[in-house]
Amino acid sequence: MFLFLGVLLNILAPWPLKLIVDYVITDQPLPDAVFWLTAMPGGGSSSALLAWLALGTLMIFVSRQVVAILKAYIQTGAASRMKFDLGVEIFAHLQRLSLQYHGTKPAGDLVRRVITDTDCVRHLFVLIILPTIVSVVTIITMFIVMWHLDRTLALLALVAVGPLPALMKWLAPRMTERTYEQHQAEGELMAVAEQTISALPVVQAFGREAHEDERFRNVSTRAIRAYLRTIVSQLQYKIGVSTATALGTAAVMALGGVHVLNGSLTIGSLLVFLSYLASLYTPIETVAYLSTSYADAAGRARRVLEVLNTEQAVKEAPGARGLPAPTGNLGLAVRLEQVSFGYEPSRPVLEDVTLEAQPGETIALVGATGAGKSTLVSLIPRFFDPWSGRVLISGYDVRGLTLDSLRSKIALVLQDPFLLPLTIAENIAYGRPDAHLREIEDAAIAANADEFIQRLPDGYNTVIGERGATLSGGQRQRLAIARALLKNAPILILDEPTSALDAETEMLFLQALDRLMADRTTFIIAHRMSTIRNADRVVTLRDRRIIESRANAPSVNDDHGSDQLPAVHV
Repeated sequence: MFLFLGVLLNILAPWPLKLIVDYVITDQPLPDAVFWLTAMPGGGSSSALLAWLALGTLMIFVSRQVVAILKAYIQTGAASRMKFDLGVEIFAHLQRLSLQYHGTKPAGDLVRRVITDTDCVRHLFVLIILPTIVSVVTIITMFIVMWHLDRTLALLALVAVGPLPALMKWLAPRMTERTYEQHQAEGELMAVAEQTISALPVVQAFGREAHEDERFRNVSTRAIRAYLRTIVSQLQYKIGVSTATALGTAAVMALGGVHVLNGSLTIGSLLVFLSYLASLYTPIETVAYLSTSYADAAGRARRVLEVLNTEQAVKEAPGARGLPAPTGNLGLAVRLEQVSFGYEPSRPVLEDVTLEAQPGETIALVGATGAGKSTLVSLIPRFFDPWSGRVLISGYDVRGLTLDSLRSKIALVLQDPFLLPLTIAENIAYGRPDAHLREIEDAAIAANADEFIQRLPDGYNTVIGERGATLSGGQRQRLAIARALLKNAPILILDEPTSALDAETEMLFLQALDRLMADRTTFIIAHRMSTIRNADRVVTLRDRRIIESRANAPSVNDDHGSDQLPAVHV
């Protein structure tokens, strides 16, 4: 409604001036169409009519501004909702893409696609679709009125903008490509910033600040060049459009002046015509400039669609079922059958691996760094799907289970504990947000974390820094262990859980760990003998395969020997 009301007010805007020039100043009687003006107070005098027409101009101006404000408010609100809805959709899609995908994409660039590039939908709505509708209605309406005023001038006005379609066809593709390159460069710039800030302790420790400054400066230079190329292509286009409309205006002014001199057109009508000409060329320029807006929106949309069109490497099968909970406190049976997997084609990390864990059994995975231990346990919660073979839990192929039901039965403590900038209690309860404070405290006590938590300024309500930067490595590890303890899942995956604990804390933790692993199916990745002292079996990986699987030998339980696992001879 506001769109069409704005067009109507634009049509009315020049008419008070025409009446003043053609009738009031020349003291000619008003046309019958506006006879009601003479009925206004003082309407019989020229000065009163002049005042009323000036007031009418002011009222039209105020009305146009009010309509423009209301229209902008409604458009902006609707467009912003569309943008954030798209951002939510991309964010949700990114969370469901595999860890392998995220391992190849800079986090900063993905953040920019979610936050900034989703603006393409706002551009499409506010700068393309709505202006097109308004411009088409305005052009048609203005041309009809101009046709009735002077057909020759109306045709001349249209002929002057004839070259615009060819100009659009020539320059629009170039603008689109350069805009895409600009957004790619800006995404790379954000990625470099995110990478450097995340790795700041390493950067400072090795004195690489100057190097990172130079790297950021080089990427910034490329981004600036890409931006300037985009601006140049847009300016070329706008100059061409403006030149065409300026020539059209000049031609209409010249021919209109001739028509006034020969008496076929009044001065007031010429002023109205020129006002309408501006109103006609403005939407024509708007439609022409849509190519620049479209180029920007298309560049952003291309980056958004690159994410949305990425298929989930790990997704639920149609008709996926939930994984039944174990009876009592028993763990779940886990079996990997002839599994092969790698992160890159033709570079397998695991080949033909078969491993079975009975309910409640504890399996220790040992081997050199890079042997594939972490990769193997990552297949159990379906962070990745194997190239070949199957992963079974309680006899169910994990690819036929819903992800929620599968992962709810698994608790993990990763080698690099990741904590969120939330309170201590919220971090521990991240896997069980409905847990009571007493349960959270019990988990922290079992993980030997309660003592240092109580010393924090706000105890369990203390908000920790980004990635747990305000805590020591051992404290972060113990919070991650408490988080796994609270989840109380039937399957445990522990990736070097004691790597950041001192000897005294480790002893207390291992006592709690023994209680936790009771009747749970547990996989422990470890390089230290103390960590796997109560494992039922020790499985050794080497050269992408399991080379040995044996019952836990007494020597591994020997607390008086070396803390490192003995070498395995095959």
